[in-house]
Amino acid sequence: MKLVFAGTPEVAVPALDALLASGRHEVAAVVTRPDAPAGRGRRLVASPVAEPAKPRDPEFLDRLRAIAPDCCPVVAYGALLPRVALDIPAHGWVNLHFSLLPAWRGAAPVQHSIMAGDEITGASTFLIEEGLDSGPVYGTVTEEIRPTDTSGDLLTRLAFAGAGLLAATMDGIEDGTLKAVPQPADGITLAPKITVEDARVDWAAPALRVDRVVRGCTPAPGAWTTFRGERLKLVQVAVVPERTDLAPGRLSVGKNNVYVGTGSHAVELLWVQAQGKKPMRAADWARGVRIADGETVGEAAGA
Repeated sequence: MKLVFAGTPEVAVPALDALLASGRHEVAAVVTRPDAPAGRGRRLVASPVAEPAKPRDPEFLDRLRAIAPDCCPVVAYGALLPRVALDIPAHGWVNLHFSLLPAWRGAAPVQHSIMAGDEITGASTFLIEEGLDSGPVYGTVTEEIRPTDTSGDLLTRLAFAGAGLLAATMDGIEDGTLKAVPQPADGITLAPKITVEDARVDWAAPALRVDRVVRGCTPAPGAWTTFRGERLKLVQVAVVPERTDLAPGRLSVGKNNVYVGTGSHAVELLWVQAQGKKPMRAADWARGVRIADGETVGEAAGA
């Protein structure tokens, strides 16, 4: 088939590479979202994929009609597609989504699956409709969520597993052996974008919840709390079931360990990042700020 690939972030690259390497289909064009500001200087940075385009622009639609693709595979494109664009390719737009649909429809399926404590997730290919990730599904792959997985770890594995799934889906559509199956009406969960406020750790929550929030929000937007009125990013923590003596948010510092109380048992801070600093081991951070007995993080600190 003649394909037009649409994708924007780094996780889209493995799928594009797989389609280019398959030798079975022609990737006639690649589209991505326009350059976006990034970094402290908010300078415009090009997406990792290709030439930017807005799907509602008449020039884009005219060019897409001229290419006349058979199908448009999509990975994390990040822009809504109007009906007029959806109707151009003969086999529609087929999205690679990083969840087992209908679970976790939306922008942040991997983060939400970790934060919810799911043990299994995966990736799905489906035919894009105007609804939110609601179209019929062509195929899925499953992936175990490991106890220490961050959303970055899991997304990287899913990007490569999903690349093979998307290439196989294109093959099945071409030879007519693959038919999309409507999603079931039950089991729908939503995965909206994780905001900075969502990533704020609630120390009154159980330790397992704290751990899941930290892992689900790593690397972005980054879990955080406050210490002495300033934001402290939490890069990595570990659950410590044997420590039940600390009140929520209460710090306990040993020679090489930093513990924080939660709503159940303690967590150990392993890596943190203070404002304006690089990530560092929590024990080194604690020595540098000279934590006093009884100090706290989060709401208990009056922040």
